[in-house]
Amino acid sequence: MEKKPVLIILSFFAVYVFWGSTYLWNKMAVTELPPFMLASIRFSTASAIIFVIAVLSGKKLTITKKQFLNTVLAGFLFLAYGNGVFVWALKYVDSGFASLLASLQPLVLLLMMRFVQRKSLKIKSIIGVLLGLFGMYLLVSQKDLQMQEDSWIGILMIMSCIISWSAGSLFVAKADTPSNFFMTTGYQMLSAGVILAIGSWAFDESWSEPLSWQLNTQIAIVCLILFGSIAAFTAFNYLLKVVSTEKVATSSYVNPIIALLLGWYFLNESITVQSMIAAAIMLTGVYFINSRKVR
Repeated sequence: MEKKPVLIILSFFAVYVFWGSTYLWNKMAVTELPPFMLASIRFSTASAIIFVIAVLSGKKLTITKKQFLNTVLAGFLFLAYGNGVFVWALKYVDSGFASLLASLQPLVLLLMMRFVQRKSLKIKSIIGVLLGLFGMYLLVSQKDLQMQEDSWIGILMIMSCIISWSAGSLFVAKADTPSNFFMTTGYQMLSAGVILAIGSWAFDESWSEPLSWQLNTQIAIVCLILFGSIAAFTAFNYLLKVVSTEKVATSSYVNPIIALLLGWYFLNESITVQSMIAAAIMLTGVYFINSRKVR
């Protein structure tokens, strides 16, 4: 597949900035809405918009049976479990802390590549991951970082989501999926929306009308659908096919920095000197992983 530098840069911007913003948007919405209902509405609506745009632009919606099954599995690993359970975890930990835990993903991904796919690790990748983890430790170890009651439940949930997301990244990188990344995103989100709706029913969540939601919740949902779902996830699927998987995973280091900045701007949260130092170290880790030469 031909690599287009401008498209790659824009795609990285989407997965870095838009996904970094989803921690704030999800936290805003989950304070009012049940987590599985929230995620189901987000992905179902996003998939509907994608399919409408596809039809209006003359694209065919048909895919092979194998591609459909692959997108269903990817939708479960990435969105139904990887994101749906993550949103649930936000009931137990704050969004900034959750984003910090999510930065463990490159380490989990590289370990899976080493022990599952039997791939050797390049020295720059190892250095980059270690720098990222050290930066994360500096952030987490701050005394003024307060966790909510029963936070261990949220931490365990998030760790399982990281494993699910990493497995999905390795799977999609090699799987037979629709050549159109926009359509791949649509089918993954459609399947995730259905799975999450079933999960919402199983957990007896109470659904409500969008017009009855608070304004902040409505704004958060719109941002999650347009930017966090359609734009960012389409970019993510594209990057998995044109750059190395561990480079895509560097979003887990940048997203917490975006989340902290948004928390400071919108929620008047303080950013300490230690946070700034940690952010600089994490970005250095991103540089080392992204500068790794692929043979």
